[in-house]
Amino acid sequence: MEKFFKDRIAELHAVSWPTKQQAIHSMITVLVIMLLVGVALTIVDYLLNEVILNLLAK
Repeated sequence: MEKFFKDRIAELHAVSWPTKQQAIHSMITVLVIMLLVGVALTIVDYLLNEVILNLLAK
C-alpha cells in the first residue's frame, strides 16, 4: 500500500501543471462558451415553444 501512494505522488510531480495565467485564460474561455451555449439553448427553446403553441392553437 505504501508503494501505491509513493507511485501516485511521483506521478503528481511529473504532471505539467498550468500556470496561473493559463488557468485563468482557460476558465474565462469555458465561461464564455457556457454563456454562449446557454443563450443559444434559450433561443432554441423559446422558438420551439412558440412553434408548438402555434401548432396546438390551430
